[in-house]
Amino acid sequence: MTKSVTLLDGGMGQELIRRSGLAPTPLWAARLMLDNPKLVEALHLDFIEAGAKVISLNNYVATPARLARDASPDLFEPIHKAAIKAAGSARDKSGRNDVMISGCLPPLVASYKPELAPGAQDCLDQYRRLVAVQKSAVDIMLCETIATIREGVAAVTASVEAGLRTVISFTLDDKNPAVLRSGEALTDAVNAVKTLGPEAIMVNCSSPETVTAAMPALLKSFAAVGGYANGFQSITPLRAGGTTAGLKTRADLGPADYASYAFGWAKAGAKIIGGCCEVGPHHIAEIHRRLVNAGYKVTAF
Repeated sequence: MTKSVTLLDGGMGQELIRRSGLAPTPLWAARLMLDNPKLVEALHLDFIEAGAKVISLNNYVATPARLARDASPDLFEPIHKAAIKAAGSARDKSGRNDVMISGCLPPLVASYKPELAPGAQDCLDQYRRLVAVQKSAVDIMLCETIATIREGVAAVTASVEAGLRTVISFTLDDKNPAVLRSGEALTDAVNAVKTLGPEAIMVNCSSPETVTAAMPALLKSFAAVGGYANGFQSITPLRAGGTTAGLKTRADLGPADYASYAFGWAKAGAKIIGGCCEVGPHHIAEIHRRLVNAGYKVTAF
């Protein structure tokens, strides 16, 4: 029987910074949703043409907490509406009706900073706002780069209660793949969310080696699992409210190198693979090529 793999897109933020030629800001690429949405649309289209069957809205940093800190709360709806329009237009222009659009529920205050995560009720309230503005326009909701159990529980709860198909992805400690960046055990995180109704549980925005190390535990814990890694040398320099300017890209993760990791996850049993920060359309195209050549059926969820 032919095996199927869901192929996600890659990272938006770093690729958009490169394509725009602009210096990164605390809102990363979200500002482009207002200033240059066609650039975002073009990147979505490039990922589709590379073989991705799921493209994610470019709204990662447009959370209530981040906008209040780094810009204006008034930008919440305009950024999300622009992100929805760009993704929808890219899919329409591609002519590929089998491509799905994923919403995004990210860490609310900062990536890789679990100590800044709000309390449980605040998390739930903010994720409900994010779900409400996205739900009518997406096919599935991706809770991603989640570094604490309480954010994971709140994000999945907000999405599932709205009737959305839901997937969650945790980010792990690169020095200890058995724990989230909060120090909480990955097995505890899986147990906390799996009864809430997610369709899949993944790990992302960690090194490829970390994703590989975590895959056996995921496969033992849940039926549908996956992974998509970043290409940073280290995330230590990143500060809350800062930019990615201080983060360096690994030189050993070109398309062929990254695809070798991703294909390994698929062979191990992962049903969903893709890319995160520093993983562009060329990486996704190489993953797609290897999957097809190996006889896999590349699908959406």
